Amino acid sequence: MPKWALLVGCGQLDEPRRTGIRGTYDDRKRNIRHNGATITAKAIHPSQKGSLMPPRSSRVSDILTILREEGPRTRSELAALTGQARSTVSHRLAELVATGMVGETTPATTGGRPSAVYAFLGQSQIVLAADIGAQHAVLAVTNLKAEVIAHWSGPINVADGPAVVIPAVIKHFEALLASAGRATHDVAGVGIGLPGPVEFATGRLISPPIMPGWDGFDVVEAFSSRFSCPTFVDNDANLLAIGERASHWPHVENFMYVKVGAGIGAGIITGGRICRGAQGAAGDIGHVYAPMAENRPCRCGNRGCIEAFAGGQALASALAEQGLPARVPTDVVDLARAGNLETTHLVREAGRAIGSVLAACIALLNPEVIVLGGEIAEIGDPLIAGVRESVYRRALPLASQHLRIVPAATAGLEGVIGATHLVLDSILDPEAVNQAVSMGASASAQ
Repeated sequence: MPKWALLVGCGQLDEPRRTGIRGTYDDRKRNIRHNGATITAKAIHPSQKGSLMPPRSSRVSDILTILREEGPRTRSELAALTGQARSTVSHRLAELVATGMVGETTPATTGGRPSAVYAFLGQSQIVLAADIGAQHAVLAVTNLKAEVIAHWSGPINVADGPAVVIPAVIKHFEALLASAGRATHDVAGVGIGLPGPVEFATGRLISPPIMPGWDGFDVVEAFSSRFSCPTFVDNDANLLAIGERASHWPHVENFMYVKVGAGIGAGIITGGRICRGAQGAAGDIGHVYAPMAENRPCRCGNRGCIEAFAGGQALASALAEQGLPARVPTDVVDLARAGNLETTHLVREAGRAIGSVLAACIALLNPEVIVLGGEIAEIGDPLIAGVRESVYRRALPLASQHLRIVPAATAGLEGVIGATHLVLDSILDPEAVNQAVSMGASASAQ
């Protein structure tokens, strides 16, 4: 099956610079074999889109988009949806079938000769996805429909530094590939979420407060050099927001995902697009000042941050001072589930404090849905009730009357699903598809 079709990367969200195989868009190329000929694919920076030579089929991506988003269709249906002639649709389908991205499926028969039905084939290649938190990680192999094929979760301490963490993640990826029966050459891209501020244009972390040794580290090169494919890096809260929305709230245009783990962060989606801000620091709400933090020192170096009072590590420390067996956020969860009253009370207070910060966010962003996730959010009612109490007391009625505040519903996989979408938004970008099909047709003609 041809592999070239999915190896050209383009940007989408917030017009980022996609990083991948080697360095920047300007110097990253890849030689690809197709039908005995060698062609060179070059990744496309979003700023170059207006200056590209027109692809051979400027509308082939329209058909792929319909098949991805709306499901299998016949030639006649595709002709009606795209406005293209049936002969043109047939030609475009033949091009897509040649890439391995599209194939015929068996239609249901209702009498007479059935029409051929075409569908997007999500199994042709795979994505490696990682949601790495402060003390825990979820890794997965997914297909091109963002469906999880195999996954692993377990302890990983980012404070150990990239020299320890990255080889461990690569080792788990290799084991997942083996368990899924796939090989390295099947990997179309790697998506990584990390618990710190990421400069999205470069994929590098910038002064992460809880990640010693990671400042400026080239995460992209570490994974791209091992798996020979594009790598995309983002803040973990952004990927959680992307994954949760894609799985459960696809029609919600204004959305927030608040992660309450060892620290606190938020992924913000406005107008259906992830909001990263000028340098990728949007959503870092854990370091917003909160009166309830009472000038407590925070790991970022400031005092009075909401994370210093309501973050999972702060809660564990507060309970330990009361003589309870709490060292890490998971201990807080265990105590709450065991019915410990001191823990339940403290988590409720943490929810109220987080809610006061979210009330300000609501005034600025007016989201339709706020999802609470992360380890501490697994406790459930005490945290969510505290958040709702503060939000509905502080937020204006117009902004809060239809607002929904709910727990995450993706069983801990929302981060890897979001990381997969980060990859797919690039390699299946319409312009990337058009160029890949055009290059494949040119190679076949040689």
